[in-house]
Order: sequence, then C-alpha cells, then structure tokens
Amino acid sequence: MHFHDDALFPETQEKLVITCAPYGPEWEPDDFREDLPLTMDEHVQKAVDCYEAGATVLHIHVRELDGKGSKRLSKFNELLAGLRQAVPDMILQVGGSISFAPEGEGADAKWLSDDTRHMLADLDPAPDQVTIAINTSQMNIMELMTADDIAGTSMQRPELAEAYREMTVPAGPAWVEEHLRRLQAAGIQPHFQLSSIPQLETVERLIRRGVYTGPLNLTWVGIGGGFDGPNPYNIMNFVQRVPDGACLTLETLMRSVLPVNAMAIAMGLHPRCGNEDTIWGRKGEKMTSVAQVEQLVRVAGELGREVATGKEARDIYRIGQTYADADETLAKLGYAPNRRPGQVGFTQHA
Repeated sequence: MHFHDDALFPETQEKLVITCAPYGPEWEPDDFREDLPLTMDEHVQKAVDCYEAGATVLHIHVRELDGKGSKRLSKFNELLAGLRQAVPDMILQVGGSISFAPEGEGADAKWLSDDTRHMLADLDPAPDQVTIAINTSQMNIMELMTADDIAGTSMQRPELAEAYREMTVPAGPAWVEEHLRRLQAAGIQPHFQLSSIPQLETVERLIRRGVYTGPLNLTWVGIGGGFDGPNPYNIMNFVQRVPDGACLTLETLMRSVLPVNAMAIAMGLHPRCGNEDTIWGRKGEKMTSVAQVEQLVRVAGELGREVATGKEARDIYRIGQTYADADETLAKLGYAPNRRPGQVGFTQHA
C-alpha cells in the first residue's frame, strides 16, 4: 500500500469498517457470562447490539447449550437464518477455523476428515464470507498471554492452556485450492486470515495462477505463537506488501487490541474487536464486545473518520463481485501484471 502526503487525512480514506467477533469460542461461558452468548436468542441479540453500536462485519462462531463450540452444520444454519432476519445489512463472516461434525446415520462414512472442513461452502443460508487460513502453521495463542490476561478464567487450567499452546492450523496447498474452488462456486467470498508476509505471498501466487479471482479482503493476525506479534514493524512491513486495491483489517489479542486498532483507524485501515480477541479494557477491567465497538467509534470520531453503514461496508468489501481471470484480478487489486514472454520487469499496471 502507498501512503501519500495526505494519506492520514480522513477525507482521503475509506469509511471505517468495524469487524466484531463477539462469540469468543476459546472462552468458557463462565469466563465472562454477561458477554458470552449461550442460547440462540442471545447469539442473535449480540449481533444486533454490535451492529447498532457501529460494527458492520460479524465474525461468527456458535455454541451448544453445554457451552462448547458447536461443530454442527445445522446449528450454524440456524444462526445464519436468524441473523439474516435480524441484521440484514451486516456482513456475515463465518470463522473458517472451526471444524464440522457430520450429522445423521452413516455420516462418518460419507465424510472424510478433510472433506468435512469444506462443509462451510454448503451453509444455508450462505454467509457473505468465510475466513480461510493459508499455509499450515502453529497457532499458539498462549505465547503472548500474561498472568493478568488469564486471571480468573478457564485458561488457568493447565490442560486447557496446554491444548491451546499446541494448537495448529492445517491449511496445506491442496486443501486451500479446493476450499477456494468450493467457496467461489457457492458465491461465498473468502476472507484471508494471514499471519505473515510469506502467507500473503502465497495468496498472490494463487491469484497469479487464477486459483482465486475476486476482491482481496485480508486480516493481518498478530497474535504471536507462529504468527507475527503485535509489533509496529511487523504491521508496517505487512502493510507495505499489500496491494492498494485490497481491503486490510488488523487483528491482535488481549490488551494490544486497542492500540493496534487505533493505528488501523489512523492509517486508513480497518479494525477488529470483540471477546474472541480480548475480554479486557483497562488492566484488570473486563470490557464487553459492544463496549469495544463503541470505543472504536469514539476513536474514529476523534480522528474525523466516518464509520461505514452496512451497505457502505458491502461496497468497500465488494461483496458479490468476481473477476474474469487472473489478469483482471491483478489489475483490480493493483498488483503488477503477470510477466509476458520476453518482458523485462514490470513497467505498467492495467
């Protein structure tokens, strides 16, 4: 991305798209019962509250009534149907890190382990987006957690902390290409969750080969433990490599969330908040997802940056758009064109 002399003036920036992740699948309900929804009605109401506070993208997970994260496709379908009625203009983004368990007699025989992960393309009603990881990586969310972060929560239990410490995200080349194919065939836009520049380079190669032909919506995920950490140099190096036609959101965890989001708002990028990323405001004080959204709206207001409506966010994310081929995609995103035989260097953009 390029920054000109006026790049930090709000009138030259896109309106602000706030993503909220208010379903906190890593927490147990008693960790923050007043903010972690359990019933289906609570899930839907949480979305309404976040939308009314100013969030226009909803990052979705869903719980069973026993408090555990659901792996049932039907449960996600039920939530999506409720959300389409309650917040029709909100961008519904299903978290693709979740796995699904087939339902019904003979399902285990029908679905192979890798194929169950493609079931996100079969959600009905379809979400606007599904997040997708690129390149198998470690996802040790405990590496940056402090004693204050986990104080009084389920993550103090050694067995749970160890499970999260050893967590990995499987996203090998064959799986990624097939997943992108299925999502695009279903009219679902992939949202790329990227931990570092090498993963961004892989996405560019997928685009150059025509595997993905659509808008480039990215989230830089700076959570450490195999991902970039929330270091401003990591952020700026990543931002520098993102093409100008992409839409970039910054994400991190715990008490780094607010300062990183403030940087995103100031630079013309987009923020993400919610209890999936942090349950804390000031040190030792819990903060609800809605309060986090309201805080970002205040920061944006102080900087003079207008918050997008749901319909404006859809335009910024280019929901529903696709491109004809690799050449058109590269041009739309602001990447240099593919090299032609005999061409020396890249001298022009379409």
